[in-house]
Amino acid sequence: MKRLRASLPLILLIVAGIVLFASGALDRFTPQHLLAHQRQIHAHIATHPWWSRLVFIGVLTLTTCTGIPGTIIVILAGGFAFGVVEGTLCSSVALTLGSLILFLASRYAFGNGDRPAPAIVTKLHHGFECHPVSYTLFLRFLPILPFGAITAGLAWLRCPLWLFIGATWLGGTVSLIFETSIGAGIGTVLSESTRFSLDLFMHREVLLPSGALALLALLPLLIERLTRRYRRRPGKSAN
Repeated sequence: MKRLRASLPLILLIVAGIVLFASGALDRFTPQHLLAHQRQIHAHIATHPWWSRLVFIGVLTLTTCTGIPGTIIVILAGGFAFGVVEGTLCSSVALTLGSLILFLASRYAFGNGDRPAPAIVTKLHHGFECHPVSYTLFLRFLPILPFGAITAGLAWLRCPLWLFIGATWLGGTVSLIFETSIGAGIGTVLSESTRFSLDLFMHREVLLPSGALALLALLPLLIERLTRRYRRRPGKSAN
């Protein structure tokens, strides 16, 4: 019963995520829905600027803390609705807050780290133990693994709260800039079009931030290859 009580907050978050995903509520944030209702959406934002932003932050916070796969859709919708600057700011607040909720729930559920570790922790343990600050920042800067999985892994590793919040805000915001730019680019293209198709991803406003995000995701592989080549360099051990 004690273990069940400790796991209850995390279980409730998982259940809330399943319900939210199954309800189809995230369909309102898809490009097709935004295209069909873009005039109404922008009119509502103009009429209720603060309320619309608070609702967006609340929805993104909920999707982030539950770890469901629809988070990126909401982030793109934020860029579509509010533009790059405001969309990134709102998403940054929501992403940090949602990650903090999931982190605290996971940390409470995992206890002192004496319970069986999630599979993701096995991959993170060695790097975190050797260089906790730089490794945590590395994980948050580069979108190599699902955001929620990294959050749960860092919770089990007992990452300090100050380090988790700082790395999540700083690293998450870097990715958000590109993701929100994609959403804003989609909004720009859709404002000049009457239909949604894959061709819109070939426009410069969408293609450039998409390419930058892809390069960001490939950066860990490049770093690993360069460091491996450096370690194998002849004569290195003699120095």
